[in-house]
Amino acid sequence: ISTKPEAVVALSESARPAAEELLAYVLTHLGPGYAQSGQHVTRPDGVTVKIDRANPMHTLGRLVQEDLCILEKQGSEHVLTAATLCFPASWMLAEKFMKPLIGIHIPVQSYDENIAARVQRLFDGIQVDRPLWRWNGLKYAVAELHHPRSESDRRPRPVTPEFFRSERQCLVRLPKTRAVVFSIHTFVVKLENAGLKDHD
Repeated sequence: ISTKPEAVVALSESARPAAEELLAYVLTHLGPGYAQSGQHVTRPDGVTVKIDRANPMHTLGRLVQEDLCILEKQGSEHVLTAATLCFPASWMLAEKFMKPLIGIHIPVQSYDENIAARVQRLFDGIQVDRPLWRWNGLKYAVAELHHPRSESDRRPRPVTPEFFRSERQCLVRLPKTRAVVFSIHTFVVKLENAGLKDHD
């Protein structure tokens, strides 16, 4: 965020109300170890973050470990209108920003029109105060959290994977703007520590 903000932070002006609502939401839900004083928040690691309401996605990215994506209904689909994405798992924010769900999932072969319709119904059905969550799991040869990759550059299956990368993904409906927040908390561990073998 401090050295390459253009690569990891994006905000459409149309999404500013949702981004501001998300910042207010996060500030009221900070967990144990956070201390808020005026326009500053001290994180559990001792770092103090200034609350910059003019740059809500930058502030959010420095407050919490999760990547945060905002999707808003435009026509018949939800579109990625804002994000702080520091830890992409083989995708790039610049290629997905302002795209609908089906465009975001290029080049996932299994994400066809049938799956797209199901996912869109799921997004439509998310209720305030009734979040959804899921986990995924991927094998990687490297441990870097920041792992961007163009959709035209397919990630090869690692010959000798050493790491297990998993994302805890949550979907939350904001009550005022009705935007959907897609949060991603990334964990990377050595395969041996995850209790997995190369062939699992």
